[in-house]
Amino acid sequence: MGCKCNNVNSDIKTEMIPEIISSKTIQSNNNDEIEDEEKEKMKKYSDYPMRMFDLINKIRQNPKDFADVIEDSIQNIIIEENNAENNKPKIIYKQRVKVALARGEPAFREVAKELRNMTSVPPLEFKEEICIPLPDNENDLKDPNFLRNKVGEILSKKIYINAFYKDLIKLPEVAVLLMIVDDNGKHSGKKRKALLNKNFKYIGISFRFIGKTFISYYSFSK
Repeated sequence: MGCKCNNVNSDIKTEMIPEIISSKTIQSNNNDEIEDEEKEKMKKYSDYPMRMFDLINKIRQNPKDFADVIEDSIQNIIIEENNAENNKPKIIYKQRVKVALARGEPAFREVAKELRNMTSVPPLEFKEEICIPLPDNENDLKDPNFLRNKVGEILSKKIYINAFYKDLIKLPEVAVLLMIVDDNGKHSGKKRKALLNKNFKYIGISFRFIGKTFISYYSFSK
């Protein structure tokens, strides 16, 4: 018995086509999946700010103990040869993430010595009102004026911030260690000065994923 293919209803209207195959719905579904992924990431890493906050205060109160941690971490510094001619080898701190360093081991040893000669300072208190809002997209993230403009908005409300900066994070313990060593070559020591400043009383930490980037803003006030 042959198959009759001419009995297909040719009067089916386009509005009866399931909405799920429309480009608008596909994009909406993609956006929902991205949003769900971002929520899962935020849930997974939701303890990061508290881990960093606790560690910063431990270092402020016990700087001599953290000096040993810094010296022990020197073993994670590697030299990566650059194949390009006339380029210097790149110094990298490698522990779950590669971070370029300016000087490497000498900087680590100098900071360890500084911490051993440092007296403890009071712990910081977390203050919600000085937390700096983060960008919603990668364009704002790359805008060099975004962070400064947000701080300006907070200052306009008579809420004072004495120091602020941003950092990209993979692991809280490594992030704090590298912020204390602060061997970035451009503004070396700026972050360490803020984290260990005895005159600072409050800290604000805000964070989020923007694309694949996990970014934090830090703010300090007296």
